[in-house]
Amino acid sequence: MHQLNQIIVTLTQAAQAVPEGRVFGFDTQMLFQIGIQVLNGLILAIALTYILYKPVKAFLQKRSEGIQNEISTAEATQQRADALIKEYEAKIAEIEQERLEIVANSEQQAEKSARDIIEEARKEADALKQRELESVREEEKRMYEEVRLHVIDLSSVIAERYLAQELDDASRERYSAKVLAQLEETGWPS
Repeated sequence: MHQLNQIIVTLTQAAQAVPEGRVFGFDTQMLFQIGIQVLNGLILAIALTYILYKPVKAFLQKRSEGIQNEISTAEATQQRADALIKEYEAKIAEIEQERLEIVANSEQQAEKSARDIIEEARKEADALKQRELESVREEEKRMYEEVRLHVIDLSSVIAERYLAQELDDASRERYSAKVLAQLEETGWPS
């Protein structure tokens, strides 16, 4: 930038020093100044090339290597992420399979438990039915015995009335004893 300003200043001075009627004055001093300016530019370009080119080139090389390393790291990370995704998908599939097995086992156990509960309820119902039947049979026997005793009592009352009308006291006693003995011997038909 400085060089450009210097060239502009030099051209402006040269334009002012141009004699009347001429647009541009090429004299030796101007040519000498242009030569010095060009030489300064070349020296500056060469110096800057040696001073700045190597560091800038090294910086750009390091930057390029850093970017390449980051790309390699990103690719490796992406590969690891893809591997982890596949591993997690496999684990998810395995977990889903286990879930299905657990559900199936649970359903089987629930069905078995239901069958066991139903069977147990049937057994309890049968046992209750048997107890009720036994209770009814015992009640039947008890009622049968009560009816038998009432029949005996009623028979003896009927026999007494009948005998009271037809027999005297001694005959009645003998006849009652005989009938009771026969009834007790024969028992009640089962």
